[in-house]
Amino acid sequence: MELSATVKKMTVIIAVAAVILIIAGVVVIHLRYPNNSAVHFAIGVIMTSALNAFKIVMLERVVNKAIDMGEGKGVKSYVRSHYLFRFVLTGVILFAAVKISPTALWGAVAGVFTLQISVYAMKFFAGKDEKTAPRD
Repeated sequence: MELSATVKKMTVIIAVAAVILIIAGVVVIHLRYPNNSAVHFAIGVIMTSALNAFKIVMLERVVNKAIDMGEGKGVKSYVRSHYLFRFVLTGVILFAAVKISPTALWGAVAGVFTLQISVYAMKFFAGKDEKTAPRD
């Protein structure tokens, strides 16, 4: 199944946001807490950013399949089960970050926001594209 251009752009934005968060986090942690491992922060950001990219891909596939399924009773349960699965995956990643270190948890919490950053960035760039598009 081919990914849409929107999903591809969002995954790139998630990756860029993750790199920016990692750089900022490592600098802050290193300057403020020199004895603390900034690598754990980076691991937390990477785990949740990868999960967010995976959730975007899953969401697109679920929506496409739900549209193909029509208006049957199974559509609601299918969509709800996948929503619950994505929610549980987020909990598992946050739990894993807690087990690594408190610094990894902070990185994971920061990484959770890469999904929201990508959504807002897509909206921002879509507005820019509409303004620069030639009109007939």
